[in-house]
Amino acid sequence: MLDTECAKCYTTRTMSFLPANPIGSLTPAQRKAGMAAWLGWLFDGMEGFLYVLVAAPFVGQLMHKNPQSPTVAHHSAYIQGAFLIGWALGGAVFGRIGDHIGRSRTFSLTILTYALCTGLSSFAVTWQMLLVFRFLAALGIGGEWAAGSTIIAETWPNSWRPWASSALQSAFQCGLLVAAFITTFMVGHERWVFLFGALPALLVFWFRRSLPETEEWKNASAQQKRPPLSSLFQGTTLRTTLLTIAVCSLALTITWAYIFWFPAQLMHLPDIQRWPQARKLHYVYVTTLLVNVVAIGGNFLAGALSKYVGYRRAMVIMFAGAGIFLYLTYSVPRTHVSILYWAPWAHLFVQGIFGIFPLYIPPLFPTMLRTTGAGFCYNIGRIVAGVGTIVFGVLYPVNNLSEAILAIALLTVPAMIVAAFMPELPVHTEITTS
Repeated sequence: MLDTECAKCYTTRTMSFLPANPIGSLTPAQRKAGMAAWLGWLFDGMEGFLYVLVAAPFVGQLMHKNPQSPTVAHHSAYIQGAFLIGWALGGAVFGRIGDHIGRSRTFSLTILTYALCTGLSSFAVTWQMLLVFRFLAALGIGGEWAAGSTIIAETWPNSWRPWASSALQSAFQCGLLVAAFITTFMVGHERWVFLFGALPALLVFWFRRSLPETEEWKNASAQQKRPPLSSLFQGTTLRTTLLTIAVCSLALTITWAYIFWFPAQLMHLPDIQRWPQARKLHYVYVTTLLVNVVAIGGNFLAGALSKYVGYRRAMVIMFAGAGIFLYLTYSVPRTHVSILYWAPWAHLFVQGIFGIFPLYIPPLFPTMLRTTGAGFCYNIGRIVAGVGTIVFGVLYPVNNLSEAILAIALLTVPAMIVAAFMPELPVHTEITTS
């Protein structure tokens, strides 16, 4: 349900996607928080996607097998599954920590965790060691999402919510672009790409240490007892918790299963099988760069839809678009040229849906349960996504991953149904404290 702790009145109706107040009206602390969150999410996306792009050659190297071997594909899926499960647990654990010690200090802990463990991935000597490092890095990445989205939700004006949510998620997509750009120049040296994930994250860690704690958390912390985790499953909060877990689980499964198997599907396109391995990898990296540029537009499409038709309808539309274009893209054989005309549309909707979540989910929960609720409900879906990534890849033949992606597309139907029952937040109005 909508946070009932803060009685609010809704005034000044505005239909513009851009906020009524210019960015110059934001305080220095608000702008600094926004920049810190944006940079943090950029590096989250970069570090999460680096493995996706180098999984086949790096895991193949660790296992001393051909990168296109089914065994390599299956073990790389296990590592990705562990990463997503770690992401889920990190969101739940650090989300709880964020409600206890504050948002800003939790930022520092999460960034340090994923920075160090991402860098250590370069020194893995077995696939099991890589799995452990990816799991540990994911703990920090999952926690950063909850803290980052909450600090913006508690410090920025409500009129900025749809736009800021899209902008924050675009940072994640920009991180995917950075990862694709890095790997384009690291063909044959995939092991060392993870070092890029350690250096900039440490810079953000330093930057965020100076962020002040949010006034909303400080006031609530001084006046209220911290509710137990079980409060998420009691009273009127129960319905919100269950629906949020369901919609996030479906969205994350669709997106991460698709993102993970998308490069592998490109590698197995029939008309490039005679290409040298280096040329195929370069094609995959450049194509990934293209579709993620388009996906950034999807974030702002989702934000604009939220502003004009509301969050629930926006989610339904984005899930419907994802299902339609996944089907159109993968229901017929594609060449390495024709897929470039269709895959970007699929990514526009599949990844674009996440432009809604960053500043929609945290306000659904009371202040002292906010990072707990956002971190737990959003990230617990990654456990489902981790299992789904493995299942869709293992049950379908590696040389015909189009079938696995079509199976993923079926999940958009229950996703639309759940989205239609989600709580609504006011997005057409300026919110002022009564």
